[in-house]
Amino acid sequence: MKSSPRYYVALDLGAGSGRAMLGTYDGQALSLEEIHRFPNEPVTLPDGLYWNALRLWKEINTGVLLAAQKTNGALAGIAVDTWGVDYALLDHAGRLLANPHNYRDPRTDGMLDEAFKRMPREKLFGSTGIQFMQINTAFQLLSQALHNDPVFPIAKHLLMMPDLFGYWFTGKHVAERSIASTSQCYNPVTRAWATDVLDALDIPAHLFPPLVDPGHVLGPVRPELATELGLTDTPIINVGSHDTASAVAAVPLTGDDEAYLSSGTWSLLGVECPDPVINAESLRYNFTNETGVCNTIRLLKNITGLWIIQEMKRVWNAAGDPITYDDMADLAQAAPAFKHFIDNDDPLFMQPGDMPSRIAEYCQRTGQPIPADRGATIRAAFESLVFKYRWVVELLEKLTGRSIRTIIIVGGGTKNTFLNQWAATATGRVIKTGPTEATAAGNIMLQMMATGALTSLEEGRAMIRASFASTSFEPQDTAAWNAAYRRYLDITGLASM
Repeated sequence: MKSSPRYYVALDLGAGSGRAMLGTYDGQALSLEEIHRFPNEPVTLPDGLYWNALRLWKEINTGVLLAAQKTNGALAGIAVDTWGVDYALLDHAGRLLANPHNYRDPRTDGMLDEAFKRMPREKLFGSTGIQFMQINTAFQLLSQALHNDPVFPIAKHLLMMPDLFGYWFTGKHVAERSIASTSQCYNPVTRAWATDVLDALDIPAHLFPPLVDPGHVLGPVRPELATELGLTDTPIINVGSHDTASAVAAVPLTGDDEAYLSSGTWSLLGVECPDPVINAESLRYNFTNETGVCNTIRLLKNITGLWIIQEMKRVWNAAGDPITYDDMADLAQAAPAFKHFIDNDDPLFMQPGDMPSRIAEYCQRTGQPIPADRGATIRAAFESLVFKYRWVVELLEKLTGRSIRTIIIVGGGTKNTFLNQWAATATGRVIKTGPTEATAAGNIMLQMMATGALTSLEEGRAMIRASFASTSFEPQDTAAWNAAYRRYLDITGLASM
């Protein structure tokens, strides 16, 4: 039976854009409405690549104001989720010392090797369970210390990006566990900051605030800000503040034979586990154990997703030779199959730049012909991505002893029907789509649990199934893809891992 609607705002900030989503729950189903969208573009300065935190804060306030106006201030909750690993440093009075660096800034080049000199790779992984990527918070902090960053010695507080905005809303410093777990400064077994890692890397432990779980009510909006935004007694809630944690919360999982895939700039492919999987095998294959909602662990691998495609589009458009995503999809499908393969996670593709030239460079380096045109270049990126999905799924089965039959895709990638079909055929698994706006849906679902509108994760996922349609894709004509997969593994070197 439908009841009086309850309204929530999810402030979802990705690495390319942000939006304010208004969620309306009528007692049976959740509906989502985008009420404000804004770009989140890094800013290049002479000393590096930064995020414009103040611009983001202004846009967040605009989104909340629009939601308050639309609902006459009757908002039951507000929550922020963002991308992982990046952070802000504040002084003793809580003042922002500098705009946060962007994780793609090259200041972390060489920091993995430097960290391993101070703490053996095996021990560092044993304490954090996190996939080694040079972008991780711990290596950013190590870089600041080694390069004598002038703000580092005077910093008193470190806040991950969603926690920074929570602080600006409420004046309270906390670290929500799901975003903390992306930092390589957190121990998912002890559920505390990994002080042995901090000590080894000369990172001051006093920077790190108290930890709270997803679903924690942070507090009311500061009175003067509440007045400005037209709010009355609206709580700020710590949800799964890492956007992937919120996205996975909204995946309508029903059994151990299902994996999730959050598809966007990054592709995050994994399974939900009750405990971390930290052993020699998960270290060997560089898997990550990130904290999820409701005491779960997200055993997953971060894969460079649509980033390469996005950069191609940006470069071509900037050169005055415009192309749309629909154009790119058409060109990829029309190009000859299985001619060029790349490892999407090769360091060559990490930083912004001319991806078509880099794909050509990768092909030349690995003894392949150089793609002849745009279609061949685009197809190489897409085909290689779905083959990387298969490789990761097979490793997940090895690590967990599970048989994965279905992959549920959420996020913007759900709209890409040809890529979903390619993923089904390449992996040999059924692909099902979950909510396109999974991050916002999961964000609001946790707000509903925190405010008593839902009682459990299971009830929340049942609401998600009732609220959003799903499409299935079955594997087709797998023989040619199976043969190409073996070539992909040999060319990329993944066969030897």
